[in-house]
Amino acid sequence: MSNKEKLTIHQTSTMIALLDGVFDGVVTYKDLAKKGDFGIGTFNQLDGEMIAFDGEFYHIADGKAAPISEDAKTPFAIMTTFYEDISYRVEKEMNREQLETLMNELIPSPNLFYAVRIDGKFKEVKTRTVAKQEKPYPSMVDAAADQPTFTSSDVNGTLAGFYTPEYSSGIGVPGYHLHFIDEYKKEGGHVLDISVQDVTIQICKKTKLNLNLSETSEFLSANLEDHDVEEEIATAE
Repeated sequence: MSNKEKLTIHQTSTMIALLDGVFDGVVTYKDLAKKGDFGIGTFNQLDGEMIAFDGEFYHIADGKAAPISEDAKTPFAIMTTFYEDISYRVEKEMNREQLETLMNELIPSPNLFYAVRIDGKFKEVKTRTVAKQEKPYPSMVDAAADQPTFTSSDVNGTLAGFYTPEYSSGIGVPGYHLHFIDEYKKEGGHVLDISVQDVTIQICKKTKLNLNLSETSEFLSANLEDHDVEEEIATAE
């Protein structure tokens, strides 16, 4: 693998397009698997959450996880090759705010992108999984209004996701965007809140973003300007 590829994030579409209701899948997970072994995303018609690590992809819908069919499509996904650049062991209880403060201290700069993996024991993980939508699609905020939430306590598992710089809000979710799956690969979702007990944090720096935009009529005609991105992301997340 070239150093360039090692440092590259491959992203399909943008978060602001998802906020606007551009939910039609445009690329298969078979093709995405060629872009890396680690990532997060969603599915055609916003049908649940995706988490990938160690080259294995999982579809999480209604809180339940299952392997992904390689012909499944996505309107939004972020993929990369994961490697251990920074590693840190946490052996005490931390809430999400404390954990993110720690990770902010571990990363070299808030102006770069990072892939983040956290493995171990969690005191509590609160997740959600968005439900499959039908046309005409609502906005992401409206779709997320009825999302089911789930809470797992004293669970072992893996968090996977990315840190996106604040200046890239709208391209991605600014800050930490994380998905969770338990050690048995049976449950998980998009992380709303977490409390860790004994975990290992791994972070790898990414300095290149390969952004692939759609040419579907839905994307080309979407109104991607009249959005309060930070407020909408905060509401949808």
